[in-house]
Amino acid sequence: MEAAGLGLFMVSACLFVALLEYPGSPARQWIEAAFVRRLLIGVAMGLTAVALIYSPWGKQSGAHLNPAVTLTFWRLGKIAGWDAALYIAAQFAGGTFGVLLSAALLTPQVIAHASVNYAVTQPGAHGAAVAFVAEAAISFGLMLAVLIVSNRTSVNRYTGLFAGALVATYIGVEAPLSGMSMNPARSFASAFPPQIWPGLWIYFVAPPLGMLAAAEVYLRGRRRRPVFCCKLHHDNDKRCIFHCSYPH
Repeated sequence: MEAAGLGLFMVSACLFVALLEYPGSPARQWIEAAFVRRLLIGVAMGLTAVALIYSPWGKQSGAHLNPAVTLTFWRLGKIAGWDAALYIAAQFAGGTFGVLLSAALLTPQVIAHASVNYAVTQPGAHGAAVAFVAEAAISFGLMLAVLIVSNRTSVNRYTGLFAGALVATYIGVEAPLSGMSMNPARSFASAFPPQIWPGLWIYFVAPPLGMLAAAEVYLRGRRRRPVFCCKLHHDNDKRCIFHCSYPH
């Protein structure tokens, strides 16, 4: 299920980047401002994330689209080590399949064009160091928001909306610095078909560091509030497979 989730996310990413950035696309010709196009891609990807989180699949599996999220919840004791390993393997496989499927749906001329380039994430003009810090910062912000919202029974049903809103905002604002990944599997999936490996280490190191740091901050400041579970949407009737203490 995690493979299908990130696979669909990557198909959405490739298709919307092609729609809004490929020079031959009518949408690209109509919308001249790069910032506006980036905002639209952000909204599309935020809505994709929300749709996956609130889908029947997302309610069942927890909607982990990101190995860094899974690793962080393993650190918090909410998912068993073997389950976490399987989730992470599925995320890498599913994301890569999603990009390959996108390449089949789009012509080579489109998917490999420099403006689309398999929706690859790369450091921006300010270099690798800035990209690293930016990736760690946005990953920290996303994970901290997820932990704060998901562990308050009054608002935890809205965790997916908060996550989707942050994804949309980050793409619109932060993407020029690092390409806005927060996700090792997402970056690997885009890098694999065109074999673009320089800078990939940033997306393997910075997002887990940022999210693990957010977990430590949350644990130190939670004032005995528990970490309920690692589902991003738990207020449903789906069976929970995790180390769960969600109040019913």
